[in-house]
Amino acid sequence: MVARIGFGNDKYLKEQTAAILERVAKFDNKLYLEFGGKILFDFHAARVLPGFDPNVKMRLFQKLKDKADILLCIYAGDIERKKIRADFGITYDVDALKLIDDLSDWGIGIRSVVITRFDSQPSAKVFKNKLERRGVKVYTHSYTKGYPTDVDLIVSDAGYGANEYIETEKPLVIVTGPGPGSGKMATCLSQLYHDYRRGHKSGFAKFETFPIWNLPLKHPVNVAYEAATADIQDFNLVDPFHLEAYGTVAVNYNRDVEIFPVLKRILEKITGEECVYKSPTDMGVNRAGFGIIADDVVREAALQELVRRYFRYFCEYAMGFVDREIVERAELIMREMKVGPEFRRVVEPARQAAEESLVKGKGHKGIFCGAAIELMDGTIVKGENSPLLHAGSSLILNAVKKLAGIPDSIPLLSASTIEAIGHLKKDILGAKAASLDVEEVLICLSLNAGANPMAELALEKLKDLRGCEVHMTHIPTPGDEAGLKRLGINLTSDPNFSSKDLFVT
Repeated sequence: MVARIGFGNDKYLKEQTAAILERVAKFDNKLYLEFGGKILFDFHAARVLPGFDPNVKMRLFQKLKDKADILLCIYAGDIERKKIRADFGITYDVDALKLIDDLSDWGIGIRSVVITRFDSQPSAKVFKNKLERRGVKVYTHSYTKGYPTDVDLIVSDAGYGANEYIETEKPLVIVTGPGPGSGKMATCLSQLYHDYRRGHKSGFAKFETFPIWNLPLKHPVNVAYEAATADIQDFNLVDPFHLEAYGTVAVNYNRDVEIFPVLKRILEKITGEECVYKSPTDMGVNRAGFGIIADDVVREAALQELVRRYFRYFCEYAMGFVDREIVERAELIMREMKVGPEFRRVVEPARQAAEESLVKGKGHKGIFCGAAIELMDGTIVKGENSPLLHAGSSLILNAVKKLAGIPDSIPLLSASTIEAIGHLKKDILGAKAASLDVEEVLICLSLNAGANPMAELALEKLKDLRGCEVHMTHIPTPGDEAGLKRLGINLTSDPNFSSKDLFVT
């Protein structure tokens, strides 16, 4: 069975590119385009819009690269407190470095990096030095005086004018960052202020993906955005300014709606003219809704995402990363859409695998873990932990055996290999357990492929796991999580720990 497609990338690329160029043409000098969401690896969009290329926006940038400069903003406070980008498990400053490298791999260079709300924070200074010594131009912008209420102070030499002007060359300036609150909008408006002071009429707009303005407020795709941002308390609403101006229902989110009156006044103060936008929806360039080619497919996918987010927040609560109210918010969103944990097909089989492990006594040190994967043809495969393998490791081996048509009785890893790795981990490196995590099993499988034709066949089937759904009854160890992410698997887990130890490697 081939996974159903709900989104057409080519149609979206054509629509979004045309909309951006149309917006650029409205302004005499430059368009500063605040880029919301992820430029690369937009896996949330790929999950809720099946068929969406996680890197489709980069393909769009390649089309526009002769017309566009890119500025990368990062908030100094995020660097200082080592804020984590959850989908990659890396800090925002590391993500910024990764984005510069990733863009370079696509043949696109960053014009400059802007450290926003800079106040000589030690970690931010180190980050600045690191970039400059690698030849990257770095600007620092301080907190905007008077923001958000004193428009006269904001739009003055003491406000936006206090920020150093960032030199750009091309008519489109894309302003991006590793996450919300990076200072993208302030950077755009600061540039706009300087341009008008120099007699150049520039413009401002926002590149948006979610929420999708021309889908209903309670469409699952839009609700999935609410679930994804429950930790920052975003919520969707009908844009009241758009409804009043045009008599048309459009969906936006609370922060954009709340700030619009202030933003409109700021733009009018900068330009000396009536704002060209009548609503925050007007301000956005968002054609994602026109890329949807099968509404029933994206509805189903978005409902699945609600359950994934619930499990993720529950695990983050167990690990101390979020408060209980975030879990309750995610659960409320899920229940409002009439779905629950059981809506995710791999949840119950994973729990059954853990129960079977308990009955058989196959767990390790009194811990009985189960895991389940749904293959692309709908087949469910289970795995359980043992003294030799983590549940996730067992699951991956069972899954590739199923895909390759290899009988369960044929081993993919030699006993000597497993014993040697276990000896290294426990007796030499001092680990508390010798059982192999997913990363270690993947390495062992590749080593065995040279001597074992079955292992070689199974190794080739790993790529068929990309996009598959997996649930585990316990929070994965770092090695399990890293290995499953590299395989491109959509992972959830119950909020249980796989060990009684407080420090797990």
